[in-house]
Amino acid sequence: MIDTHAHLDDPQYADDFLAFVADQKQSGVEAVIIPGINIGSATAVFQTCNMAPYFCFPAMGIHPEEITADWQQQIEVVRQTLHSHRCIAVGEIGLDYHFDVTFKRQQQEALEAQLELALEHDLPVLLHNRDSTEDMLQLLLPFAKRGLRGVMHCFSGSRETAVRVLDMGFYLGIGGVLTFKNSRLPETLASLPLNRLVLETDAPYMAPVPFRGKRNEPKFIQYVIERLALVYDISASDIDAATTANAHTLFNFAQPL
Repeated sequence: MIDTHAHLDDPQYADDFLAFVADQKQSGVEAVIIPGINIGSATAVFQTCNMAPYFCFPAMGIHPEEITADWQQQIEVVRQTLHSHRCIAVGEIGLDYHFDVTFKRQQQEALEAQLELALEHDLPVLLHNRDSTEDMLQLLLPFAKRGLRGVMHCFSGSRETAVRVLDMGFYLGIGGVLTFKNSRLPETLASLPLNRLVLETDAPYMAPVPFRGKRNEPKFIQYVIERLALVYDISASDIDAATTANAHTLFNFAQPL
């Protein structure tokens, strides 16, 4: 199992972190990608990954909810970080209009700047999208034509949106939402190709059933795998093998970072 998106730099994992990592490995987790979300998180992300090389892999980006009027200075830190550290992806980046659209234009400009950095460094992107789908897809299209690759994090959209994402060459990040009682994601995924799905937790958030409302962990991906096995009518081990292979195709886990 590979968790392509987990915030293990969160302080609630700090106590006995190495024991926590050992437990995840014992449960079958092979690797975890830890995305940065703001300038301040960069240090914590790299410190966390340095504690568990070959298991935790850092990404760097500015989350859309963190974008403000000084976004250019924020992106400059991302630029410097990508030049001075080896990252596995650019992220978590994207658009989010859910709570506040004060910096809507700045979010779009900051996203474009970070997509350019991803192309410059030949890195995939971890894309956050909330209440911004049409703007996101329109903005991504010219970058996809230039070879940008990545994953639509925490995907829970319609089949139409999924097809548009896949047509641009991106992957869908599937997590705990799949297991929620009222989720329509199972029926959406049923007609979509398994070879374009990667798994994620968004830990410590979005824990799957039966842990909903509790702290999420990478090993809980097993519950997402079991639900996907029902969706595709194949074994859980086949889902695990396929999604792990997809993650290896999209990301380079060959060396510690």
